[in-house]
Amino acid sequence: MRKNRRRKTFENVEVVDAGAKGKSVGKAPDGRVIFLTNAVPGDVVDVMTTKKRKAYFEGVATNFHTLSDKRTEPVCQHFGTCGGCKWQHMGYEHQLYFKQKEVENNLKRIGNLELPDTMPILGSEEQYFYRNKMEFSFSDSRWLTPEEINSDVEIEDRNALGFHIPGMWDKILDIKKCHLQQDPSNSIRLEAKNFANKNGLSFFNPRNQKGLLRTLMIRTSSTGEIMVLIQFFEDDEESRELLLNHLKEKFPEITSLLYVINSKGNDTIYDQEVICFAGRDHIFEEMEGLQFKINAKSFYQTNSEQAYELYKVTRDFAGLTGNELVYDLYTGTGTIAQFVAKNAKKVVGVESVPEAIADAKANALHNNISNVDFYVGDMKNVFNDDFIAAHGQPDVIITDPPRDGMHKQVVEQLLQVAPPKIVYVSCNSATQARDLALMKEQYAVTQVQPVDMFPQTHHVENVVLLEKRV
Repeated sequence: MRKNRRRKTFENVEVVDAGAKGKSVGKAPDGRVIFLTNAVPGDVVDVMTTKKRKAYFEGVATNFHTLSDKRTEPVCQHFGTCGGCKWQHMGYEHQLYFKQKEVENNLKRIGNLELPDTMPILGSEEQYFYRNKMEFSFSDSRWLTPEEINSDVEIEDRNALGFHIPGMWDKILDIKKCHLQQDPSNSIRLEAKNFANKNGLSFFNPRNQKGLLRTLMIRTSSTGEIMVLIQFFEDDEESRELLLNHLKEKFPEITSLLYVINSKGNDTIYDQEVICFAGRDHIFEEMEGLQFKINAKSFYQTNSEQAYELYKVTRDFAGLTGNELVYDLYTGTGTIAQFVAKNAKKVVGVESVPEAIADAKANALHNNISNVDFYVGDMKNVFNDDFIAAHGQPDVIITDPPRDGMHKQVVEQLLQVAPPKIVYVSCNSATQARDLALMKEQYAVTQVQPVDMFPQTHHVENVVLLEKRV
């Protein structure tokens, strides 16, 4: 039977909630949920559906009868097209409300957990210009606005340096000003684009796999240092040095000027050689007097100020007295491990990425921290009985897994090790809830603290303290 693909229109739909992935939620007349991309809870709208599923519709609001009192005017001219800040049209206090609600709902509905009173979400003091890392893509066939497409004017300048249009891997939106990273980020990006245009440097075409300029990464730190990395698809020394020398002279404040020559099919740099053109090959981040060396491939929380708040919560939940052996699972570059080390007897960090562990060891040495050890390996293979026998029975385990959460074998090993306390840091409360459900017979959730790392988006971090049932 051929499926009915016709779009439906619903009138006077009240938007009642905020849902997953930054979408808002309305109800169709038949009771089915409608996920909307351009509305705010409290709006009353007409909806045109774009997809139909068994249990829900997806759609867009085409006419607004009533505007929600939760609305605010977006500050960015690219809002609605870029897709990076999906909640910019919602007041920040309301963003925090819905983030907290999502955490609590996931823990209760997915985890079926008994919860203490959740502490109020920790909002970010800086609601814009808070990111310390941004990545932009070059393109010779930029995304055209509907106005440009419908005009009679021939579009000559198709070069872009910006972000991928959501769901379109080969379409780049040219960014005039981004409100996520502090200056001189915008100035560097615009200068790189303008200089490349003036000097005839070719922009990348992902479909045809040709062009010189591929990506631009800018990292900043709370210490005022700046890293700039340009990824070139072609090995054209003359053109490469022309651009890099220009940026070096135009922005003497750049601490680390790097490049990569990458002619493979994707633009990830983790398997590529990073070459230092000028300055250092790294910058430093700082937290409570600790310095963390950040190179082009390093992972570091992208909101430095809120990372500090997140780590303080983690340390407070651990309740260390100086006598504890702490395991830090998914330690990354060892930032949490080193942050809590002064309050512990010893910290053992485990991470699957060898480069991250190399950074962790170098940072610990730089910070004169001697009571931390770091080990490389897949968590489900390394974190086993032999590892415990070799390093000791932990008093506290801190775990900060990726968005997918912990492997089931890791959860099983946690239950077998059975430390008195587990502090679970998560960037995805849904997978966190799934993991906690597997542990609830043996552990009680005694504290819950959401932390907003990414204002203007739906993303939220959450820290949970688990204490062993007696």
